[in-house]
Amino acid sequence: MNNPVSLTQFLIEEQRAHGSLNADLRLLLEVVARACKRISIAVSKGALGGVLGEAGTGNIQGEAQKKLDVLSNEILLQANAWGGHLAAMASEEMDHPSLIPGEYPTGGYLLLFDPLDGSSNIDVNISVGTIFSVLRVKEGVEPTCEESFLQPGTQQVAAGYAVYGPSTLLVLTLGTGVHVFTLDRELGSFTLTQRDVRIPEDTQEFSINASNRRHWEAPMTRYIDECIAGKTGPRGKDFNMRWVASMVADVHRILTRGGVFMYPLDAKTAAQGGKLRLMYEANPMSFIIEQAGGKSSTGRERIMAIQPEALHQRVPVIMGSRNEVERVVSYHQDN
Repeated sequence: MNNPVSLTQFLIEEQRAHGSLNADLRLLLEVVARACKRISIAVSKGALGGVLGEAGTGNIQGEAQKKLDVLSNEILLQANAWGGHLAAMASEEMDHPSLIPGEYPTGGYLLLFDPLDGSSNIDVNISVGTIFSVLRVKEGVEPTCEESFLQPGTQQVAAGYAVYGPSTLLVLTLGTGVHVFTLDRELGSFTLTQRDVRIPEDTQEFSINASNRRHWEAPMTRYIDECIAGKTGPRGKDFNMRWVASMVADVHRILTRGGVFMYPLDAKTAAQGGKLRLMYEANPMSFIIEQAGGKSSTGRERIMAIQPEALHQRVPVIMGSRNEVERVVSYHQDN
């Protein structure tokens, strides 16, 4: 790029152009980006850094934690504790919100994050990532309590994710489009490499864990069967299936070239409401997808319109190219 734009320059220009991005929010996003750089370094060292394997602990969801889960969580907590821009943080890896230490000032924002999405792939060297969401502190509610975080996705002021793959990418939305930054390892900074990403409205690619087929509801079985039938089926065209089992990797592929990502409600997840976490995964990814022209739904309602009832609430997720998501939703409505 002849005139590379750093993340800092981009945020300053956005601050000038849009009054909703103030200095505290800009600092918050820069701090999160710095934390993602540290996580990227830890991920890239792999076995050389002694970070592979199980941590011997579990999270609030009862899932075994990887060493990098715990390390990534600590990196994000420590990086954001002292700047004065946050009132509290919440993580997929912690039971309750994390308070800002008493020796530091507090600010008007809340940060939620999945510190290392797709961590089951760490030991086999497949792309993983970090997902984050930013909310404003609710008026009249104690910011350090769980209720303060229970805001619908439409209230997000920013969201993003980092992909730790062959290159490290930071994908960000401030509600004015979606932009991609690539980590320049020599300079140690994120540089803007794509503005205003748009998801194609049509696609011939879907992403789902097909091993769960026997547990699916009828609308999902119908949709996938039609895709698999290809040119000789009712859709009249062939589809490809892709599944990484890392939401960040799967959604980034869809953001880049189109597709539909699905982790639907099924017999295995019905009792808990779904598989993916509303606050740490579904809401921030839905914000990004919608800002890029796509759609996001549970199959029955818009994800970002859901009023959260619990910090670790789970929901079904169907997101990606607009026309395919609308088709899946219509099948749910017909059922």
